[in-house]
Amino acid sequence: MTYLPNILFAILLVIGVGYFAKNVKKLIRNIHLGHDVDVSDNKPQRWKNMARIALGQSKMVRRPIAGFLHILVYLGFIIINIEVLEIIIDGVFGTHRIGLRILPTSLYGFLIGSFEILALLVFVAVIVFWIRRNIMKLQRFWKSEMTSWPKNDANYILYFEMVLMTLFLVMNATDVQFQSMDSGNIISQYITAWFANLPQSTLHIIERTAWWFHITGIMVFLNYLYFSKHLHILLAFPNTFYGKLAPKGKFNNLEAVTKEVKMMMDPNVDPFAAPAEGTATDMPAKFGASDVQDLNWVQLLNAYTCTECGRCTSECPANQTGKKLSPRKIMMDTRDRLEEVGKNIDANKGTFKEDGKQLLDDYITREELWACTSCNACVEACPVSIDPLSIILEMRRYLVMEQSAAPIELNNMMTNIENNGAPWPYNQMDRLNWKNE
Repeated sequence: MTYLPNILFAILLVIGVGYFAKNVKKLIRNIHLGHDVDVSDNKPQRWKNMARIALGQSKMVRRPIAGFLHILVYLGFIIINIEVLEIIIDGVFGTHRIGLRILPTSLYGFLIGSFEILALLVFVAVIVFWIRRNIMKLQRFWKSEMTSWPKNDANYILYFEMVLMTLFLVMNATDVQFQSMDSGNIISQYITAWFANLPQSTLHIIERTAWWFHITGIMVFLNYLYFSKHLHILLAFPNTFYGKLAPKGKFNNLEAVTKEVKMMMDPNVDPFAAPAEGTATDMPAKFGASDVQDLNWVQLLNAYTCTECGRCTSECPANQTGKKLSPRKIMMDTRDRLEEVGKNIDANKGTFKEDGKQLLDDYITREELWACTSCNACVEACPVSIDPLSIILEMRRYLVMEQSAAPIELNNMMTNIENNGAPWPYNQMDRLNWKNE
């Protein structure tokens, strides 16, 4: 029976890590449903972007209060969980605070003391975040796309963090051996007063209970990430690495279309000549995107990385003027459809069975797509380099090139360019008349 706690811990660890690995595998599979895109260029700049944006939180601090609090939670939560290494070793081998055997008491005390200060700061920051969402009700957290699940999901994570920080401090406060060191108990020494009249046997039970709930909570939190917007904790790093490096206003031309236009303008090309036998056409199967499989894998990575913070929507001029467009909703809809496609594949033994749905119309409306001014404000505002505009433009491309379903104003403009060489309905002979006025 002596080894029963170790066995139970090992089972918990294997189940927790195994389920997480299974979901990561599914996540990678879903992302790779998108078509390939070359993002191997300029790796030094990509590494720099990842270090500056994902690790350094450079775009978060553009809103100083939220940015500072986010850095506290981010760094605090990551650094505190270094102690998970000690918990895992203790759990597997049946030791207690193995760090005390390996490290000098002063160094161990310094580390745990730092963790306790960070735990308190994380707890305070999380409370402020909760107040901003639920008491102050900041507008960007209460847009129409923020239905019950997105709002509850954000709160669940805040509760998770508050509970985990509390368990960490209680675990330290009721550990008689640790408190007797009088080193590193910077915060927990004040919590010991809550348990002052309890016998050591009861303190040991409370300490062990807090220890078990703490590591179990971490395992639950780890596996909850896949179903939560907080997946960005992991995906922000690859997403910023593979983020767009080209100027934000640069539109990605289709090489096949460019080639066709050049051939049309070449007087030496016979437009009626049949392709040489065995020559493969480089025309894509579909122009633009009507469903998630038509997007590239970086765009699908973007969808999973979305933090639902709403900074993109709060900066969007179309949304500010009452239009239906919300860049955040574009990303949430893309992720929801991608998850639906993934579940379809799982249910049909690895192949997608046509379900009569698509991203266009069933999730994202045409009204939303054409409300976009393509100003790139959403791209600039995103703290983790997500590009909602690229998805909007691909879906617009599909509407124009596959369905000829552009708004009448755009169709008139394109007709004028075709007939008059300019967007305006004037004869080419009259185009320079303005000079005489």
